[in-house]
Amino acid sequence: MLWIIWLYLINTLLMLIIAIREVRRPAKALNWLAICLVFPVIGFVFYLSITNPMRISRERLTSPQNESDTLPDSFSRSASVIAHSLRHLSVYGLRTGRVQVLKNGNETYERLMESIKSALNSIDLEYYVYRDDQIGRRITDLLIERAKAGVRVRFVRDGLGSRQFPRAQIIRMMDAGIECRTVFPIRFPWILSNWNYRDHCKIVVIDGKETFTGGINIGYEYTGLKPNVGFWRDTHLRIIGEAAVDLHTIFNVHWDIASPEQLKVSARKNTVENTEKPIELPSHPLRSMTPQWGAVSGQVAEYAAELGILSSNIADNSTNTEVLQNAFMQTFEGNPGIPTQVIREVFFICLTQAVKTLDITNPYFVPDADIIMAIKTAVARGVRVRLLVPYHSDQKIVDLASRTYFGELLESGVQIYQYNKGMLHAKVMVIDGEIAEVGAANYDMRSFRLNYEVCQVIFSTDIARELIEQFERDLIDSVQLHIQDLQHRSIPQRIMEQGARLLSPMI
Repeated sequence: MLWIIWLYLINTLLMLIIAIREVRRPAKALNWLAICLVFPVIGFVFYLSITNPMRISRERLTSPQNESDTLPDSFSRSASVIAHSLRHLSVYGLRTGRVQVLKNGNETYERLMESIKSALNSIDLEYYVYRDDQIGRRITDLLIERAKAGVRVRFVRDGLGSRQFPRAQIIRMMDAGIECRTVFPIRFPWILSNWNYRDHCKIVVIDGKETFTGGINIGYEYTGLKPNVGFWRDTHLRIIGEAAVDLHTIFNVHWDIASPEQLKVSARKNTVENTEKPIELPSHPLRSMTPQWGAVSGQVAEYAAELGILSSNIADNSTNTEVLQNAFMQTFEGNPGIPTQVIREVFFICLTQAVKTLDITNPYFVPDADIIMAIKTAVARGVRVRLLVPYHSDQKIVDLASRTYFGELLESGVQIYQYNKGMLHAKVMVIDGEIAEVGAANYDMRSFRLNYEVCQVIFSTDIARELIEQFERDLIDSVQLHIQDLQHRSIPQRIMEQGARLLSPMI
């Protein structure tokens, strides 16, 4: 019995430490205290491993040089207020550029591959998920081709999201002259300190003047053709002009943080010798991928057949992929190494300054109390708020936790729709029909506090209109949620949802 008393006293002391450390965030403290009650001592060790302050720190990526920049008078007051309020959080203030909205993986990959092929000086890529599948292999081959042609190629991947990317491919890339790095690789000592901080950005910079960013990683599932995944709806951006400099700046900072790939010479030699000859793909990135060219072997034929399906899908369903709209924009970087939660503040300011409409699309909706209050007060001001989330996402625990927020939002007047056609992965917010936020960040604590994130706030009625039209098309494939739907949940279902919400600081 004595050991139980000692365990109780030690656990109480550890819980007191958590309460003191998290005194400014009561909700987070309460969640961790509950976890420590269920898992004495072990819960505290888990808390330290997740919330351990980063050893890499720096000042926020901001510049005061453009603080006086303002939008033209043609924009509404809400747009001017948002632009002015966000100027201190943005990388280099208000920028101009041309923007193309890419509404699915096929469209994005086709345009991205064309830009990679036309690169003359440099290609910089940074991805949370980079797979060695039908899409990843083709892009890797293009990068190697450009590197051998004298283009400087830098490749950054996240140590967790891209942990399955094979060493053989890294060796191929490095042998071709590509510089490869990993942000927080899952190995000692990162696994003991910063393993919970991830690089969630999706950034490509071509020749320093053309960029791609948004919600789409590199993987076959983003095409919507992967059998065990199904249809995939996402949103990405192609940006040309001075606004591209901001994303390039963010990439360079993350490049400095990342660890160079460390591969022993003997391992490289053995891996190269044992690596099969890469599949030869046709010169055009996607449209020319037809089954005929791959009839040489069973493996190649299967590979070609899948890409042939992808090619026909693009030909039948792609829109005009060269539409670029002039826009003003601000770029923001979420950085877990600084106290300011930049992405959270961007969301909060956009939500609180809307005066007419708010259309929010996000796959992982697990916000904190302040964001929920911002949404509810927007409705109280007379703003029409529509929230679009997946009916089922690829993260079961997030699905459960999200439902605990829907009741109070529905009661406040928020219209909630659940996308039922497939996986909804777009991260978009449109404010008052002329302001749009597009990026990689979700409405959760991980995106606000633990991840490197990037997003764009775009001031353009044309871009906003295009995104609203896509929102309306998505609603056709969605089911509206009503308060009665939540009341019919079983008691076990409610318990599971509340339990999932308890874990919200970690998801």
